[in-house]
Amino acid sequence: MSFALATTLLASLLIAAAEAVSITDIQGVSFQSPYAGLFVDDIVGIVSAKDRYGFWLSGEPAEDLRASHGIRVYGRNIANSVTIGDMVSLSGKVTEYRNPSRQDDLFLTEIEQPTHIRVISSDKLLSPVVLGEDRIPPTGAYTPLDIGPDGWLSVPNNLTLNEAANATLQPDKYGLDFWESLEGQLVTIKSPVAASFPDRFGSFWVYGTWPVSGKNSRGGLSLAFGSDSLPYAHSEAILIGHPLDSTRNPRVSVGVALSDITGVLTYQYGFYTILPLTTSSIVSVPQTKVTPAPIPSSGDPCELSIGDYNVENMAPRSRHIPRIADHIANHLNAPDIVFVQEIQDDSGSRDDGTVSANRTLSALVKAIAEAGDGVHYEFVNIPPIDNMDGGKPGSNIRVAYLYARLSTPSVIRANPANMVIRWRPEKVSLLPGSPIGTAIQGTEAILDKHGYITLSLNPGRIEPWSFAWEETRKPLAAAWQTTTGERFFTVNVHFSSKRDSSSAHGDARPPVNGHSERRTQQVNVTASFIESILAKDANASIILAGDMNEFVQTRSVFRPLSGLLTDINELSGVDPVERYTYVYDQRSQEIDHIFVSDAIGRRGTEVEHVHVNTWAASVSERASDHDPTVAKVRVCDSATVQGDVELQDPALLVQDTTTQIPL
Repeated sequence: MSFALATTLLASLLIAAAEAVSITDIQGVSFQSPYAGLFVDDIVGIVSAKDRYGFWLSGEPAEDLRASHGIRVYGRNIANSVTIGDMVSLSGKVTEYRNPSRQDDLFLTEIEQPTHIRVISSDKLLSPVVLGEDRIPPTGAYTPLDIGPDGWLSVPNNLTLNEAANATLQPDKYGLDFWESLEGQLVTIKSPVAASFPDRFGSFWVYGTWPVSGKNSRGGLSLAFGSDSLPYAHSEAILIGHPLDSTRNPRVSVGVALSDITGVLTYQYGFYTILPLTTSSIVSVPQTKVTPAPIPSSGDPCELSIGDYNVENMAPRSRHIPRIADHIANHLNAPDIVFVQEIQDDSGSRDDGTVSANRTLSALVKAIAEAGDGVHYEFVNIPPIDNMDGGKPGSNIRVAYLYARLSTPSVIRANPANMVIRWRPEKVSLLPGSPIGTAIQGTEAILDKHGYITLSLNPGRIEPWSFAWEETRKPLAAAWQTTTGERFFTVNVHFSSKRDSSSAHGDARPPVNGHSERRTQQVNVTASFIESILAKDANASIILAGDMNEFVQTRSVFRPLSGLLTDINELSGVDPVERYTYVYDQRSQEIDHIFVSDAIGRRGTEVEHVHVNTWAASVSERASDHDPTVAKVRVCDSATVQGDVELQDPALLVQDTTTQIPL
């Protein structure tokens, strides 16, 4: 380009910038303003809201709904020069702002360095856009850039940057386009419902009186597949930020109904957010009492109850031990085997080289016996090498098994002439004959001298040397037998966290699913181990469970399990929107899973996600950030029922209780 031509172009831009433009002209119909970097004069609008860093202006709306008529005016010490309801004119520089430390955020269109601020008139009334009436959020994808077989969860991700594509907005189709088309405007949500707990800043997600996807019976928005076989994006939910008048947001939980919210729509900290003019109030709160799961322990040795619970960084003196114990004893009905994750070592988070967790697990099983009907658990785990399994430094979190042995006898009828004493007999034990593994040893499926499948180490870790488990908890495999001699196998896992994920409202499209490649490798190693068992016996009974830190809707991660195991939710016919164990951002989601082999699936299964934590009234009332799950499975075809033992002769109470009343 010649110097003369460049000079002419610059001159034309300066002339255009000097001409009066509207707020809708500045916002334009894309994510970034066509006036970005230019100075504009005589911008006219009504002050709709303000904070200590400036205020928001609302101009004349355009017929084109892609162009917002609201904008942020940023500048220190300017908020006091105007009042809400003032019609003002000003000049300033159009800027696309993004915090330099948050490079995945989208840009926010602002007018900076405002000058010549002049109040034209006052006491103007603004009519906010009523969401759900004037404008309805779409329930589809976030952007047209979230391509792939798993929609916004597709791998590979971070293929395109939204701001670089800068496509013309399609607010009737895509969630981020919809919220961008309202950037800076005053909006109202009628009868909002909370879809999350507040974060540490007091912000929380809501939806209003418009269509939503994946609504569950609690009032949350569950991650599930839509009719297009893609996972719901829940782009129709919006984050509620800190009120502009310095009042505090109410402490909400999932399903809490609120009074109407009016505020300005902006973009901050990675999300489109409504900043209320003032706080809303709670209208109604759902029931927080959770009933026990309808899956009791059975007397049939082939029919087992299996629990799964991430107990959130449990140490020997953790305050939440009694509540976790109560959940296991009374809400999960003391399952025959409990898969637990996030068991810390005996010194907790103190980084002192301790790796044993015997005190932690002893405290838990003691509390369970005290909380329920006296069911006593044995425990088994393999201590990791110090600080090699991820998690909080010094904590050495690991997976472990609890398995019910015998229960303390309990008096059912205290009539001396006809006393009935009942206890629950043991049903399972670890298959003998193999030593327990160490942190660096890997177990394998082998045949014993009788030709039956066992494990070389029992329990043992699965390929603990594999790069798949770098700074991650290693899975614990175990071989068990019922009291009738039937064998079955379990694998307890805790895959890598989603740390380093990007915002679903961010620039990277599809969003970065932090460490999904590690989880894919971990599933692959786990699947290979399971396949080695099935190669020796296609009818083997296998249960895989634990905190997998991933959604089944991210099909690429779980693909290695296809054809080997089946999600127990599918086998048990659980409504897809009721499959959740965790609440994060606007979603009720399942990251704790149970998969079973075909042999178990054919015999029939039941499963219940017990929402003792996701239904809590507040974050502080949760015992863990995960819900526990309990399932009923059959590991063999025998129908032998032992049932409870009843002693009707009180004289038996003074006999040898080691045989008459096992303790």
